[in-house]
Amino acid sequence: MKKIIVLCLVLVSLLLLAACGQAAATQEEAEPFVIGAIPDQDPEVLQRQFSLVATYLSNELGVPVEYKPVTDYAASVTAFRVGDLDMVWFGRLTGVQARLQVDEAQALVQRTIDEQFHSVFIAGKDSGIEPFEDIDGLAQLKGHTFTFGSESSTSGRLMPQYFLNEGGVTLGDFRGGEPGFSGSHDATIDLVEAGTYESGALNEQVWKSRVEAGEVDLDKVQMIWRTPPYHDYHWVIHPDVNERYGQDFADKVTAAFLKLDAGNADQKEILDLFGADGFIATENDNYMQIEAVGREIGAIN
Repeated sequence: MKKIIVLCLVLVSLLLLAACGQAAATQEEAEPFVIGAIPDQDPEVLQRQFSLVATYLSNELGVPVEYKPVTDYAASVTAFRVGDLDMVWFGRLTGVQARLQVDEAQALVQRTIDEQFHSVFIAGKDSGIEPFEDIDGLAQLKGHTFTFGSESSTSGRLMPQYFLNEGGVTLGDFRGGEPGFSGSHDATIDLVEAGTYESGALNEQVWKSRVEAGEVDLDKVQMIWRTPPYHDYHWVIHPDVNERYGQDFADKVTAAFLKLDAGNADQKEILDLFGADGFIATENDNYMQIEAVGREIGAIN
C-alpha cells in the first residue's frame, strides 16, 4: 500500500511539473504584443520611455510585449493599419486617421492632461514678436517665418493651424509664403532658438519638460501664447488582439494603465516620461470632432 501511495505521489508531481513546464513554454511561445508611438520626440527618449512600458505591460498581461519604433507619423498609422503594430500611442489626429482605416479599433486610455491639452506658440527674442493673451495676437506672426512640427501632428500642426485660421492668419501670410515643418516638437524649439525660423508651434508638455530640464535658452526663445484646451494623445488598440489573447484583452490593457501609481518607483518613472500623474479611460467619440478640422485643412481626405 505504501508503494502505491508513493507511486501516486510521484505521478502527481510529474503531472504538475509537466503542466507548469507547458504553461511556461506557452507564455514564451506566445506571439508578441507589439506597441508603437508617433515619433514626436528624440528617438532615444522614446526608446527609453516605451521600452519601460513594454516591460511593465509584459509583467501585467503575461504575454511578451515589444516596442517597435517607426520613422514618421504616417508610418505609425500605416503600421497599425496593416497589423505590424497592435497598439499605438497616437496624437488626436493620427488616432482618428488610424481608426478611420481600421474598423473597430478602439481608443483605450489617455493621460489626465490629455483631457485638457494645449499647444504653445514660441518666438525668437529678437523677432519682434511679443507675448499676448488673446487669439487676435496671432496677427503678429504675419510677415515672419514660421514652422510647425510634423505635418500629421495634432499639437504641432493641426490645432495650431486651426487657431491660426481662427485668428485670421493664413499660411500664405508667413514670410516666404508658407510655413516650415520641423518634423518634431524638439526640432521646432531648436530651430526657433537657432533663428532658422522666427516662430513656431508645438506640444506644451514638450516645451515645459525641455524648459524644466534647462535645455532651452530662454534668452533666445520665449513662449508667446498658450492655446485653449483640446483632447489629444491616447492609446489605440487593434481589434485583432482579441483573437490572439482573448476577448477581455483590451480591458486588461486598460486596467494596467489605470493602476500605474506614482508611489511605485518603477511606475513613477513611466509616468514621469509621459509627463503625467496618471491615466484615465477614454473612448473614440472624444476625438471625432477633430475629423472635421482635419478635413478642413486637408489633413484627412
